[in-house]
Amino acid sequence: MSTTLEPRKAPAAAIIPLMIALLVAVFAFQLNASMLAPALATMEVELNATPAQIGMTQTAFFTAAALFSLFLPRWGDLIGRRKVLIGMMIVTGIGCLVAALAPNVTVLFLGRLIQGVAGPTVPLCLIILRQHVPNEKQYALLLGIVTSVNGGIGGVDAIAGGWLAEHFGFRSIFWVMAVFCVAAALALPFGVKESTAETTPKMDWLGVLPLAVSIGALLTAFNEAGKLADANWFLVIALFAIGIIGVVAFYNIEKRVKNPLVSIEYLGQRRTWALLLTTLLTMTGVFAVMNGLLPNLAQDATHGAGMSAGVVSWWTLTPYALAGLVFGPVAGILAGKFGYKIVLQIGIAATIIGVAGATFLVGSTSNLAYLGISIFVGITYAGIANIMLNGLGVVLSPADNQGYLPGMNAGAFNLGAGISFAILFAVATSFGDSNGGYAAGMWAGVIILALAFLCSLLIPRPESITDTVAARNLAANATDSTDTTDTAPVGN
Repeated sequence: MSTTLEPRKAPAAAIIPLMIALLVAVFAFQLNASMLAPALATMEVELNATPAQIGMTQTAFFTAAALFSLFLPRWGDLIGRRKVLIGMMIVTGIGCLVAALAPNVTVLFLGRLIQGVAGPTVPLCLIILRQHVPNEKQYALLLGIVTSVNGGIGGVDAIAGGWLAEHFGFRSIFWVMAVFCVAAALALPFGVKESTAETTPKMDWLGVLPLAVSIGALLTAFNEAGKLADANWFLVIALFAIGIIGVVAFYNIEKRVKNPLVSIEYLGQRRTWALLLTTLLTMTGVFAVMNGLLPNLAQDATHGAGMSAGVVSWWTLTPYALAGLVFGPVAGILAGKFGYKIVLQIGIAATIIGVAGATFLVGSTSNLAYLGISIFVGITYAGIANIMLNGLGVVLSPADNQGYLPGMNAGAFNLGAGISFAILFAVATSFGDSNGGYAAGMWAGVIILALAFLCSLLIPRPESITDTVAARNLAANATDSTDTTDTAPVGN
């Protein structure tokens, strides 16, 4: 008699060092991503640079992070995931040192580019976690813990960055980042076992090139378009053309190479395009609202609450990040009980309500109202939808190519963030005569989030796909149970 029993939970003795190592690695990445935000003005002064130049160094980091995310998880499948993650931490640490010692903005730009190697840290950590934790409910909980950090370390990272910049200069922030990179590189060998894919052919570098060029061109195009009246629209059109050509070239290469980065079969499956489209649209609909429009409205003395730059984060960004951090593990538990897809849809639907509610803040001077919306969307997006999108990238992946979908999903997150600022701010600017255009930009986000919800309906349920790691674990456990039952002694 066969049965499908849930695999046993991994023991605490194995989980604790594993989670410490993975969380330190995620901390290292998150500090690189968010700790500099309050120090940008200080960097302008200390490096005698313009706001645009400093902004370009930030763009360099996030663009590089998106590009490295496309292929490093798959490379980890082939040569060893722990090896690649340790290498990422070491290279990122080198980038931190370059930035800390930068005599000018050009060297800082180079350092931020190097730091972008850390881009796929979270998806790679989730893939590694998948190898160590076969029990689905336990994995969902731990996934929620790891991924919740990716939304910001409760806002403490930004607060600490501002304090360090004020008292010790911006370079001190990069030294702190470097310390975390070193700590991660030292912790990973002790807490993480090495793992690879079932088969390890040569890396498809030929396919990586046009894909990276395409995504890089599209990200740069959206960043340029976000400048609106100051944008070079000829450059935007040229970059879009390069992006489309890159996608076509990538598709044709993947049809011909023996061991493609992503097989055409996988590209055509709903688990790939439906998930990537949902991620792209969700990020586009919410990112610029919570990281741009809402804080700007809160500081607007005419149309909003007129908060100062020094306190606006305490009422918007920090509670948003903290709510996501606290609720992440809860979302993991819910996913283990009800399934990733249904929890994702609840998160997106509730985020639509939250962003729609934010439109009524136009004209409001109540700090508590901004706090309430920030906490609510922090729970629904940062604490639920964001975590489920990351989780689905891992649990939907085929066992023989676990790196491609989390990597491409990370690219969709970054692309969505760029598109969000370009589209929502363009709408807000176009309706600027109507109370600053804030509500118009937010309603555009609501419409895009509604499209994301519709796309989420097309994502297959992970339990319905037979080639995933979860399916393999269940099948293996069922076989073991059958063997035990068949060979057990029979009593009289």
